Amino acid sequence: MNLRKAVVLLSGGMDSAVCASIACNEGYTLYVLHVNYRQRTSTKELESAQKLAAFYNAEDFKVITLDFLREIGGSGLIDESIELPTEEVESESEGIPPSYVPFRNSIILSLATAWAEVLGAEAIYYGANFIDFSGYPDCRPVYFEAFQNLINTGTKDGTVITLKTPLSAMSKAEIVQKGLELKTPFELTWSCYKEIERACGVCDSCRLRLKGFTENGVTDPIPYVEQE
Repeated sequence: MNLRKAVVLLSGGMDSAVCASIACNEGYTLYVLHVNYRQRTSTKELESAQKLAAFYNAEDFKVITLDFLREIGGSGLIDESIELPTEEVESESEGIPPSYVPFRNSIILSLATAWAEVLGAEAIYYGANFIDFSGYPDCRPVYFEAFQNLINTGTKDGTVITLKTPLSAMSKAEIVQKGLELKTPFELTWSCYKEIERACGVCDSCRLRLKGFTENGVTDPIPYVEQE
């Protein structure tokens, strides 16, 4: 086993899978952290994360469940009374998208930091991206710089953990390209905002994903409702 350890936040989505591929390619042994915060597609995302962890031969796979984010609300991912944009309902063009979960990244990264400190891991890999969802305040480069300072300040002396966000400045097309280059198993991932057997193809996440594949001239390997 490679002695270099990294905690990889794996949601089960396309971006986190590519991020895991990058961590493997950079020579780390993966310790996968999946956070279930009772989001709309929690079952599908967990299934994908489990399959991906097995694919990457993760040394450990930890699932942490957070009920309180649903109790706090404020996001269409955890409150189904809040409508998420589709091709028919265009509301993502101005301001912060309704899929933003308030302060979620800070909570999730805190968990990853705690585990990384216990493991003696050198790095945390997070597949966040601010190009496609620029309205998310906790996906901006300045945010990750601030969180790195928090890691440096809030861990015990001698701890060195680097927060890596290799996809942060990539477009979806560039992320797909990188994933293809590293042979990422996109067929195991799930990006749709709906808990259905076939991805809807019309939610924000599906549309961005499909755009990334189209711009690379390849077909997305997961099934979509519209393909029936």
